[in-house]
Amino acid sequence: MRDPYLLAASLLTGLAIPASALPQMSIIMPEHFRFQWDLKQGSQPTVSEKIIPSVDISLPEFSNQALQTLKGSQPTEGEKIIPRVGISLPEFNPTSAGANYALVTGSQLYYQRLAALKTGQVTKRVDDDNLQAFWEPDTKRQLTYEDWKSLLALEAKAIGQGQGANRLSIIVGDSLSMWFPKEKLPTGKLWLNQGISGDTSSGVLKRLVAFSATRPDVIYVMAGINDLRKGVSDEVILRNHRLIMRRLRQTHPKTQIIIQSILPTRLPTISNKRIRHLNTQLELIAKQEKATYINIYKWFTDFEGNLRLDLTTDGLHLSPSGYDVWQATLQQIELKLTQR
Repeated sequence: MRDPYLLAASLLTGLAIPASALPQMSIIMPEHFRFQWDLKQGSQPTVSEKIIPSVDISLPEFSNQALQTLKGSQPTEGEKIIPRVGISLPEFNPTSAGANYALVTGSQLYYQRLAALKTGQVTKRVDDDNLQAFWEPDTKRQLTYEDWKSLLALEAKAIGQGQGANRLSIIVGDSLSMWFPKEKLPTGKLWLNQGISGDTSSGVLKRLVAFSATRPDVIYVMAGINDLRKGVSDEVILRNHRLIMRRLRQTHPKTQIIIQSILPTRLPTISNKRIRHLNTQLELIAKQEKATYINIYKWFTDFEGNLRLDLTTDGLHLSPSGYDVWQATLQQIELKLTQR
């Protein structure tokens, strides 16, 4: 009976509770490069209750090959590249807003990240000539998918050139990944966000080349919800995921490739039963392709199997509390990786 009280105390007071004191995940570890990460749901939470998943810290070993020291350019003596948070502003001028400016639109996020590239906050400064290829001073114009692809490719290039000996994780997907708050990502390493709003599994597959020159130790993939919104068949969604795993394995043979389950929604046009079926198939494909599948779906559901109200802003996208749940999962994975 002590767990609910510990959870409530941590959420109300903001105090850190040791992972060992929180509910545990159960893990089934297949052979080389892969494991099944399944969260024990237990009794269903009340509507107002926030539950943060925790990993049993006595997990089996990850692949030594996947976690061996990354080779490549090393920083000069005494040099240490530390990831920094981009300036929060809606346009390119770094003095136009304070550090606590709240981003509310994709356009604001886009220009904030351009500013970070300009000022060298993505490990390596990007020259004006490189930015000019897709830079437009009119911040009110409608951004396109191609604009975002160019931005993400430039960020990947900056990371690749400035990574040095630093560890790197990449998150790939749609708007759920794109809006993952930087401050909620695990610390102590570099992060490259390759999420684009509205993207599909097909779109993700086509732009993997953008970060092929990077040296990540982990790549997190979540895609498929926009496929369902656009009427794409299960067959196509699953085939795209298989190809994504294969291409990532080809370009990043020493990287831990983690396929995250598609999350539930509250949209009447998307069947959560269908999402559960897809997740079951994704688990099987991940095993076949020597990737890692993580089931976080159930941590986001209510009694009726829908996306919990407190974890979403509109029935699809995540609230700050929703990202807290996702954050907890990433933290525990990254903790295990640093212990190897």
